[in-house]
Amino acid sequence: MKRRNLIAFAMGAAAGLGNGPAAARPHTAAMQWQSRTLQAMGTAMTVRAAHAEGAVLARALDAAVDDIRTLEDQMSLYREGSAITRLNQAGRLERAPNHLLQVLRVAQDVSRRSGGAFDVTVQPLWAAYATAQSQGRLPTPAEIHAARRPVDWRQLHVGAHTVSLAQTGMAITLNGIAQGYCADVVRLRLQSLGVADALVDTGEWAALGESAHGTDWSLGLADPRAPGELLATVALRGRCIASSADDQCRFSPDGRDHHIFDPMAGRSPPELAAVTVAARSCVMADALTKVFFVAGYDRALPLARAWGVDVLVVDKKGRWQASEGFGARVL
Repeated sequence: MKRRNLIAFAMGAAAGLGNGPAAARPHTAAMQWQSRTLQAMGTAMTVRAAHAEGAVLARALDAAVDDIRTLEDQMSLYREGSAITRLNQAGRLERAPNHLLQVLRVAQDVSRRSGGAFDVTVQPLWAAYATAQSQGRLPTPAEIHAARRPVDWRQLHVGAHTVSLAQTGMAITLNGIAQGYCADVVRLRLQSLGVADALVDTGEWAALGESAHGTDWSLGLADPRAPGELLATVALRGRCIASSADDQCRFSPDGRDHHIFDPMAGRSPPELAAVTVAARSCVMADALTKVFFVAGYDRALPLARAWGVDVLVVDKKGRWQASEGFGARVL
């Protein structure tokens, strides 16, 4: 699945642009910028950062790459033998790695607070749709019902050191939260090693400080109904940005059926084409894009206020709205 690559390209088109011409900060001329790009969790990830000392910067970027590889070993469905793959195969994982436990605790908290609108146990639904697609069709209602039966976040048990799946046929996917968690981990690592200016792209986005232009980091938001076009730009202002859209991985040509599921219905939410969330943590922004997809156009903004985040939503006809604090600038 390449949806993260497509989102990164669409949102990254304006990455690093400031909010207008500005003089460089006093230290900018002395700063060295370097990048690391790698394939992980089914997408291309890039970490771009600055420091006055090249050796310090190189060590920080190398540490960030090591963190990404560690998280991939734990959370990626694309890597055979990862911790999550072993959990899905055996139904139980003893001595689960710490990062996996942490991200699952966040996932379970979002599931509880959202009444199940976010649910990492939707993997059986994904498998049913992917299998049917390989046969040139959509899953039948009976197949959807059967795949929906083991989907229940309450049957995922996360202990102090152990993770278990309580129902036969259960499986989890972290594709809706792991990239956001990864961005948070990398940003924290860079900060701990003295990096003050960086842009982390794991398929979701987290920033530190300012761009090489000495201005705030800005991102371009893709128009899901106009391929190659940008809908708006948004300044990060120290926030993280995560985005989900129905045009990135479709099971039906009209986009009615795609990779985002309403866990309770077993189908894709019908109203929205794209959701972009701005939050203080990337893991929360990532998870909440799915919660707002399920909520729909009219409920998304009030729900964003309740969660203490900002959101921009686009419906199937291209109509869009954003919460007041989102700060979208129309192109």
